[in-house]
Amino acid sequence: MLPILLAAALVVPPSLATTSPTQGPAPGAAAEATAVFAGGCFWGVEGVFEHLRGVKSATAGYAGGTVASPSYEQVSSGSTGHAESVRVVFDPAQISYKQLLAVFFSVAHDPTERNRQGPDVGTQYRSIVFYANDEEKREAEAYVAELTAKKVYPRPIVTEIVPLRGFYQAEDYHQGYMQRHPHQPYIVFNDAPKLVQLERQFPDLYRKPAGT
Repeated sequence: MLPILLAAALVVPPSLATTSPTQGPAPGAAAEATAVFAGGCFWGVEGVFEHLRGVKSATAGYAGGTVASPSYEQVSSGSTGHAESVRVVFDPAQISYKQLLAVFFSVAHDPTERNRQGPDVGTQYRSIVFYANDEEKREAEAYVAELTAKKVYPRPIVTEIVPLRGFYQAEDYHQGYMQRHPHQPYIVFNDAPKLVQLERQFPDLYRKPAGT
């Protein structure tokens, strides 16, 4: 993420509420499930998911590339094919995969920006939903199709929907970055506004992480 102090141009069309993002957990859901998303700088994406009821953990890392256990510097060079990503471990009895998709597409990032998010530019900032099985693939594709059909965004959605081949946890100093550095200028201008939108759009899912 570049140290550029620009306010996040968060796209939050009013019509997003018509896409039924609040479809709740299914009865008899497994005790734990995992989802992986990429949507720009992982500091903000991780921070958004950490503020959701039912999310057990959100971990910053790298996925989508060809290099095993890459470093931040390698990923930032754009040579590994990886994107900054976040692994979300959640309780399906409290929050559904579709609800995670709704938050990802409406709050965590702008799905119409290709190979960038706000001030950050490069393929490592591209928008991706990584699926672990056919059901996740079906749900993600159906949700994108729903957003597209309802013309929620003024520009086409460019989010990739691809199989998860591996997830590599990022360095310790990236973990919980938003929570540990709430006054860092990049966080204040680019990521803190997402939490305001999260609480406003999803009040029933919003929660403050432990320790805040």
